[in-house]
Amino acid sequence: MGDRVKQKRRRGFTRLSSKHQVTIPVEILDRAGLRAGTEFRVEGRDSGEIVLTPTEDPLERYSGMFTGLYPPGYLDELRDEWR
Repeated sequence: MGDRVKQKRRRGFTRLSSKHQVTIPVEILDRAGLRAGTEFRVEGRDSGEIVLTPTEDPLERYSGMFTGLYPPGYLDELRDEWR
């Protein structure tokens, strides 16, 4: 009764689903440094190519990564020197 045979995918290939979704292979995502939740700008070219460009804000990506680098109040002291 409707037994579906799972076909083995060729490495580096994917398929467009009926919901217009495409799965990107993990090794490609790792190599590009992408993770779940990354937003993309999508462009279609006349040649039939589809280009995905990550739109991640670099400030958002790196903000807070140096928390705790300076002792409490140190940056305020530096700012006071400017006055």
